[in-house]
Amino acid sequence: MSSAKQASENATPGFLVWRLSMKWRVAVDRAVGPLGLTHAQYSLVASLYGMHRAGEHPSQRRLADHTGLEPLYVSKLARSLEAAGLLDRTRDPADPRAVRLTLTDEGRAVTLRAITVVQGLLERLLEPLGGLGGERTRAFSHELAALLDVPLDPPT
Repeated sequence: MSSAKQASENATPGFLVWRLSMKWRVAVDRAVGPLGLTHAQYSLVASLYGMHRAGEHPSQRRLADHTGLEPLYVSKLARSLEAAGLLDRTRDPADPRAVRLTLTDEGRAVTLRAITVVQGLLERLLEPLGGLGGERTRAFSHELAALLDVPLDPPT
């Protein structure tokens, strides 16, 4: 029996979610590091890329809501990505408090390479469930989405 299997036999679901999220974060950090990105930066640019493809030009706040990252952290990440030449931050003419984010040409190229790398990593992770298109993977994704919908804010 593998050590991971032994460690998870009596583990709580919360511990397993935490371990899987840490394993994924570290793996993505290593995979996108050669492209000059961290896992958090990848999450931002990949989400921004997807939103642009869907016709949306999000503000930093909208991107924070989409990714689940704190707005202040998104702002910090966006500034570092802007300094690296991967995205542009511009004031929204309709709301001077809002900052719109757009990938630069270089940012799109790096993001596409990173998405390909992470997609391969995801295929490896999901192989035991039948791969990315597998029925067990779809069921697993459905269960994860149900858990993400549960509000965990402290009661007021």
